[in-house]
Amino acid sequence: MTTAHGVIETPAFIPVGTQASVKAVSPRELGELEAQIILGNTYHLFVRPGIEVISHFGGLHKFMNWNGPILTDSGGYQIFSLAKLRKITEEGAQFQNHVDGQPAFISPEIAMEIQATLGSDIAMVLDECAPYPCAYDYAARSAEMTARWAARCKRVVEVNASPARTVSPANLTAAAGTAATTADKLLFGIVQGATFDDLRKSSAQAVVDLDFDGYAIGGVSVGEPEEEMMRAVESAEPCLPKDRPRYAMGLGTPPQLLEMIARGMDMFDCVLPTRLARNGTAFTASGTINLKNAEFALDKSPIEENCECPTCREFTRGYVRHLIKAEEILGLRLITLHNLHFYLDLMNRARTETERGTFDQFRRGFVMGYKVRDVDLAKL
Repeated sequence: MTTAHGVIETPAFIPVGTQASVKAVSPRELGELEAQIILGNTYHLFVRPGIEVISHFGGLHKFMNWNGPILTDSGGYQIFSLAKLRKITEEGAQFQNHVDGQPAFISPEIAMEIQATLGSDIAMVLDECAPYPCAYDYAARSAEMTARWAARCKRVVEVNASPARTVSPANLTAAAGTAATTADKLLFGIVQGATFDDLRKSSAQAVVDLDFDGYAIGGVSVGEPEEEMMRAVESAEPCLPKDRPRYAMGLGTPPQLLEMIARGMDMFDCVLPTRLARNGTAFTASGTINLKNAEFALDKSPIEENCECPTCREFTRGYVRHLIKAEEILGLRLITLHNLHFYLDLMNRARTETERGTFDQFRRGFVMGYKVRDVDLAKL
């Protein structure tokens, strides 16, 4: 997949840089880990530091000194999960932000305007993320509105396909319907439909009919059982074009990623590698290990044998455990570096095995050998 800031080979894992930062690591370190693309969060950046600040610095790439591709989500999930007193109507989402409670409004047009100002390489349409559990009628209305919002996003981009211009947050509402983008910016549609197979199919078809550059499956990993998450993907996948990238949003554990690849998904983002690292938990091929545990106090081995990450090349489990117990920031950074390397390397291995025609064998072996602990799923 070619973007304005480089080519992305899939399947690809996207480290989450919620507030213009992948927690505990620098953009330089992400480059050394060979991260192909990172995610920026439209809602959080809109709230703080604000679009005017990022525009002043020349866009998100320059603001955070990252030269690779950036995908920005539309803010729909954060409005669903974080915003206070939200009210969603056909026009858009009215809400109080979670930082200072100030009222704000985001419509499909404004979501495009914000992402154009951020300068992201892949922008997402504004969608409504239905909760779990969810009544069928609500899920149906929500998916239909998401499709109408997607059409509005697409229309804005088509009408204004010209070099991005500076936008002030003060005139965002007035600028609704006049968002600017660049001709080489990619726009992805989002499939919704909660856990209902027929709604997932109809939502996917409605979004595909709008002809986006790629397609995301949203509204998964919001508390539903894993089998329902898999079924939501399986329901939508046959409707998605085989020549466009498919993006499973907010997923997941290492076995889940491989199972999603087997089901035709190409791109993933998830906070697990960084969030679990801050709890002292590291990923290995046999499952997660909690380095706070006393069993690692005298352990001279690396987090994982034969791992090429900077942490495993230089430090022992015993030392990393000491840092975590002593609440030294370095400990969190070292586990984060390892976990991100693990996820990125897993995708690299998946690409290699796919090219060899041995992916299914690799997937089955990995999933069988990986012990899923409660901590993995609890932190999703």
